[in-house]
Amino acid sequence: MIRPVLQDDRFLADVAEVTTDGNPRRLWVWWLGQSGFLVGYEGEFLLFDPYLSDSLTRKYAKTDKPHVRMTERVVDPARLEFVSVMTSTHNHTDHLDAETLGAIIGVAPTAKLVVPAANVSFVTQRLDAAAGRLVPLADGERAAVGAFTFEAVPAAHEELAPEYAGFVVSVGPFRIYHSGDTVRFPGMAGRVRAGGVIDLALLPINGRAPERRVSGNLDGAEAAQLAHDIGARCVVPCHYEMFEFNTASPDVFVAACARLGQRAVVLRAGERLVLDAKP
Repeated sequence: MIRPVLQDDRFLADVAEVTTDGNPRRLWVWWLGQSGFLVGYEGEFLLFDPYLSDSLTRKYAKTDKPHVRMTERVVDPARLEFVSVMTSTHNHTDHLDAETLGAIIGVAPTAKLVVPAANVSFVTQRLDAAAGRLVPLADGERAAVGAFTFEAVPAAHEELAPEYAGFVVSVGPFRIYHSGDTVRFPGMAGRVRAGGVIDLALLPINGRAPERRVSGNLDGAEAAQLAHDIGARCVVPCHYEMFEFNTASPDVFVAACARLGQRAVVLRAGERLVLDAKP
């Protein structure tokens, strides 16, 4: 099994270190595996789509579609009491995990959860503890939570639907695009870049394979092209190396970014990226 670069106490020590930085032109980002990212800015923390449990491995253990975990968990979600806001881009368990989100809500009494407006009923049924914590956003709507301002943009997890979303997040001088699970659709790049420069794009690369019997995503070459087309200053791939049946090598993504002249950073689970604001 893949061991994270930083895990548990070492990971939390690394996160704690940035709270003393105080640089308003610096963004801190850690990959937590799958589509989960922790983002820190001036002591405030955003958590994109965290999956920090073994709920899917247990659920599918005795089926013909076992979710065999490839990477060890980065951190116990019950230790993330400093998180002020989280997202769930859609209702699939690796993006809306009751064990992960419930644990964080239990220790972070003011943390909010940003979700597509169409998913509010489903989210509250799966996650009773989220009642009163939700920030629902329909396509094009915006909301501020602490230092972070969110805008919901469309996503097509095979096809466009209001239950799927990406989020463009503005914080300080930075704009971050987390696509959620999606394939490319007409007008996608123009919509994402309409509000200005994207400093960091977080995009899936596991692609589409019917034999997996799960909804597909961008593959590596498509993710590289999308990052280039939206003018992303930097792109980080995700949604791989979590489950054996649904993964991909980042090599194709890296090669495509090189051909396009697109800056890309491939993180390992638990690894930190530091992004400085554009001069």
